[in-house]
Amino acid sequence: MYRFLIVIEKANGNYSAYSPDLPGCVATGKTREETERNMQEAVEMHVQGMLEDNLPIPASEAIAEYIAVAA
Repeated sequence: MYRFLIVIEKANGNYSAYSPDLPGCVATGKTREETERNMQEAVEMHVQGMLEDNLPIPASEAIAEYIAVAA
């Protein structure tokens, strides 16, 4: 099993997602939930394609944190 961080961003009227560890692997959707489902499929297809092409699967090295800033 592979695990990858995904980033979901709200855009104008929809959402988009990407994985920092899988360049070029992106998805969109009308809702956050739809985008997450679409990204799940995109990551699965991306990894499957890499396996079929005998390419190494990158290690998941991306991390995410929130920071607080006093205004």
